[in-house]
Amino acid sequence: MNRASLTIVALLFVGCAAVAADPLEPTSSVPVRCEIVPLADFATSFTIDGIEKTRWHFDSQHPGPFFYPLRSPRGGVLTRMGHPGAPNHDHHRSIWFAHKDVDGLDFWSMDQKTRIRQKGWYGYGDGPDECVMATSLGWYDGEGREVMEQDLVVALQPLPEEEHALEIQITLRPGEGRSKVVLGKTNFGLFAVRVAKSVSVHFGGGKLSSSEGGEGEPAIYGRPARWVDYSGPVVVGEGSDRRAEVEGITFFDHPDNPRYPTTWHVRSDGWMGAAFCLNGSYEVTAEQPLVLRYLLHAHRGSCEPTTAEQLHEDFATRPEYEIRKSSQPHRQFEVVRTATDSNR
Repeated sequence: MNRASLTIVALLFVGCAAVAADPLEPTSSVPVRCEIVPLADFATSFTIDGIEKTRWHFDSQHPGPFFYPLRSPRGGVLTRMGHPGAPNHDHHRSIWFAHKDVDGLDFWSMDQKTRIRQKGWYGYGDGPDECVMATSLGWYDGEGREVMEQDLVVALQPLPEEEHALEIQITLRPGEGRSKVVLGKTNFGLFAVRVAKSVSVHFGGGKLSSSEGGEGEPAIYGRPARWVDYSGPVVVGEGSDRRAEVEGITFFDHPDNPRYPTTWHVRSDGWMGAAFCLNGSYEVTAEQPLVLRYLLHAHRGSCEPTTAEQLHEDFATRPEYEIRKSSQPHRQFEVVRTATDSNR
């Protein structure tokens, strides 16, 4: 072997030694439990123990962003894109934000020129107890003018027995250059869930219930309640292990929300929405933004009112989130609970 060959072999051994002593070797073998994972094609994944529980879609090809799917504790799909029997209801997009009357403009139907767009993200945070995403959305008229601005904070939280919760906080303000915006009186909006076909009452074997003891659409529609639940059979497993298990979603209103407890728009065909403006319009100003907080609990089995009441109590005592400029290096914003200084 000549001198040049010996030199190359020596360099290879030096390289191998450098890899073996890599200073980037993780200091802990325990991975972060709850993670936000940005994906290609304008999507963001929410995971617990490496398992995706829901995904945020914000591609501009859609009339507005949405979450799909929301997974059940056993891994089934709890939500659906569109109505099982009505093609003119494709605006029902799993878990989504919309409103029929924003300064007279329709942000509910898909055949309108109005659009909701994600303008950017403030921060993604991982952790042992929750992962958090904060973004900025704009509600635009047909000419591209911003009618309303929305800050969105979403946290995925693990619960016992592989259950999980999705905490939602929205802050609405008038669009740039506007002093106010009026959310008109309507039962369509602001935040809604389309459940899987099998979970619906009409198309599946599901059940609608509320915190006030109501069961079924006539007993819940238009009435105030602290929470509403949709539970039913969900298909889980694959191949010969494919089976139906009863699971569901409990939709909570927060006591700090204006008009609490909210009135509900529910249907036996498989959807439920917090109808904030069902009984009247609401004016949002630059000086007084509208902050609304909700919680979605993905649970095993049928709804247990005792469990739901405990979750509602826990949710009620948690401080809201604040998005603020960060003093940390390489981080422009941070998302914190208002009663703490721990950074997300």
